[in-house]
Amino acid sequence: MTLPKSPAASAAAPPASSHPESTDDQTPGRLDDDRHEFEYNPQRAFPDFARHQAWREPLNHLALLLPGRKVDIAYGPGRLQTVDIYPARPTRRPPPVHLFFHGGYWRQQDKINFAYIGRALETQGVTAVIANYDLCPEVTLDGVVASALACFEWVCRQIGDHGGDPTRISLSGHSAGAHLVASILATDWSARALDTRGVIGATLISGIYDPTPAIRTSVNADLRLDEALARRHDLERRPPVIQCPASILVGGREPDGWIDQSFRYSRHLRRHGLDPAVHVLPGRDHFDIINDFLDVDGLLMADVLRLSGRDGRR
Repeated sequence: MTLPKSPAASAAAPPASSHPESTDDQTPGRLDDDRHEFEYNPQRAFPDFARHQAWREPLNHLALLLPGRKVDIAYGPGRLQTVDIYPARPTRRPPPVHLFFHGGYWRQQDKINFAYIGRALETQGVTAVIANYDLCPEVTLDGVVASALACFEWVCRQIGDHGGDPTRISLSGHSAGAHLVASILATDWSARALDTRGVIGATLISGIYDPTPAIRTSVNADLRLDEALARRHDLERRPPVIQCPASILVGGREPDGWIDQSFRYSRHLRRHGLDPAVHVLPGRDHFDIINDFLDVDGLLMADVLRLSGRDGRR
């Protein structure tokens, strides 16, 4: 199959009509409504976001043809509480496992649109688990996070039955998915009698870690956040319980407010004893940054493989 050329990040800024005049003070409460929407709604900042998913369609199609792929494995009773597994070939020991949570601002997207990540990891000797989870507005953010935690627990307890190594589990998430990974790291799993010593790394990509700014965006029509709910899921207020190596990445073309979330969360992890890598990827926006799962020599995939126990080569 001949694949389309990757959509290059435009060297120009978005059109003026979608790019409000910048101000020096990016404090959320001091931004006017238009600027706040631009800073904290990625689809507003990058209105051509759909072209990246369209470009990945043939790659997803190739991944869906993998003969060993396991589809819609349930980890809970909910309609969206399922995962797809892309098993890597075992060698002398079971392969390491990587669990990925998609973005979509806790309200959109589906694991099928990220099948290409499963294939990219499988070809590097990592068993990939691509997750779905409950979405707003059918549930609140409480329910979204609860389903992601249930997914992680299922992987820890059950992935051995699917050929993966439960002592080598790494995590990644994009956008809202990065928030879910951070939620996993901040959960006291001893209360569930779950041994998390097998978690060996986490990669957090273009994440939102404090949901509070979303309250003032148009997205909140679906999220239904209020101050108490946002505070409950503000990962800058909750110390990490799982102590594993972490890498935080964000696109250099993303709005200042969104980039600042990554730096604030990295400082939060440092205050609690972790030493995360932090990368701002030049030329990348919120939606094309995850194309870098396809580049074994790029920072994103190199970090994912390193934190999975691989070095980027088979």
